[in-house]
Amino acid sequence: MRTPASPSQGSSPASAGAAPPGPRGCTNLQLRRLSRTVSRWYDDDVRSLGLKGSQYALLSHVVKLGPLQPGALARALGLDASTLTRNLRPLIAAGWLALNAGPDARSRLVVATPAGAALREQAQRRWRRSQERVNQALGPARVVALHALLDECAALLLAAETAADCELQATT
Repeated sequence: MRTPASPSQGSSPASAGAAPPGPRGCTNLQLRRLSRTVSRWYDDDVRSLGLKGSQYALLSHVVKLGPLQPGALARALGLDASTLTRNLRPLIAAGWLALNAGPDARSRLVVATPAGAALREQAQRRWRRSQERVNQALGPARVVALHALLDECAALLLAAETAADCELQATT
């Protein structure tokens, strides 16, 4: 793993006036590596409850947002419909979530069962412990900066994706 240059490395006379170096390596790889590391910490804390970190996040969203249609849940989590369906299956099979009838005959609502709400409450304490460990390891200021950078990058990439979709539709 590359280490950042020390302040003295970038101030040599040869580098004065030179353009700053561009990105190196694969952004996707770097993000996935960080994500896997952080996920391991959270997974370790909720595993004894029979959950993965991703399942806790899904369960938590359903408890927090209340009964909602699968499409709305997928949008809230940034998932496509097939991924959401695949991720819901084990939580429904375990009796923590249910698919109930929606407001009309063709719609469904994802709801947390009482067992799911109780599990989420238990898991939330462990999740907070994970967050505190990450905050301690990285430092609160770095975590705040990371969250802001991730939010900014997500918005920029969504805007670029939307613009590309519009451009594609205009050419077809």
